[in-house]
Amino acid sequence: MAKPVRAALGGVWIKCRFCQGDLFRDREVKLNSTGMEFLNFGWANESATGLICWDCGYVQLFVNRDLELYKVKKGGVM
Repeated sequence: MAKPVRAALGGVWIKCRFCQGDLFRDREVKLNSTGMEFLNFGWANESATGLICWDCGYVQLFVNRDLELYKVKKGGVM
């Protein structure tokens, strides 16, 4: 099972836009375009980091490579 993370961008902690939760699951998300898929170049599409809210499941996508993820242990950030 995925472990929860907290995330920050430019020193600002990210919260879920729906429920204001601050714990997420993270995963890489391909930003596929029709043209690239048609030409069989889907592998060359850009990727984003998907933050999936631990509480409600709302998904936020971040292309910014400065996104920082912090593993969470009981009682706070590691």
